[in-house]
Amino acid sequence: MAQTIVITGAGSGIGAATAETFLNAGWNVGLIGRRAAPLEQVAAGRSAALALPCDVTDETQVEAAFDTVAAHFGRVDALFNNAGTGVAGSSIDEMDVAAWRNCVDINLTGSFLCARAAWRIMRGQSPQGGRIVNNGSISATTPRPGTAAYTATKHAISGLTKTLALDGRAVNIACGQIDIGNAHTEMVAPMIAGIQQADGSMRPESTMDVQHVADAVLHMASLPLDANVLFMTVMATDMPFVGRG
Repeated sequence: MAQTIVITGAGSGIGAATAETFLNAGWNVGLIGRRAAPLEQVAAGRSAALALPCDVTDETQVEAAFDTVAAHFGRVDALFNNAGTGVAGSSIDEMDVAAWRNCVDINLTGSFLCARAAWRIMRGQSPQGGRIVNNGSISATTPRPGTAAYTATKHAISGLTKTLALDGRAVNIACGQIDIGNAHTEMVAPMIAGIQQADGSMRPESTMDVQHVADAVLHMASLPLDANVLFMTVMATDMPFVGRG
């Protein structure tokens, strides 16, 4: 029987690449995103793909989407908590409060709600258990200038990951986190032209093929439940992260 994963933010970027990789590996994939058209494009009419338009900040929509996946495929074996957004870089005193709240709602509350819905199903199914992989980002440990909202949410994701990894022991649910640095998606493409550095300069940064991220998530999700990658960093080798940048 094929395993089933739910991927949030599945309509583009890392989510879409990861969905394609899992489908090609023989998994059933529930595709969650706000817009139906991109999800249908990723699904491409394949019976193993289920498009689920859903706002991850809406508890009712999230619970319904996960129930639909479980009813359609029989169980939920994994969740890739990938949906996220950023806020335009700025000094904190100039940051729009509504933009802060939107970032927290999507990146943190959305991840909580999806993990909560997946956990309920994983704990109750037979055989019991499953795996949650959270998209932490390198900002989960190291901020860029002017990114208070995004960085705060990603640091919080690390706390969520550790807590779920601990609490999951009792119900056979493993939880890990992938911290991604400069995967070449539409969001990251402008970095090739130049992005602000900690010293105030603007410099181009290296990127990597997003497929490396998708392959890493597949590896994490494919492990038996008695093994877990708690934290993994996958990054463009030459990006400014280690050392002084």
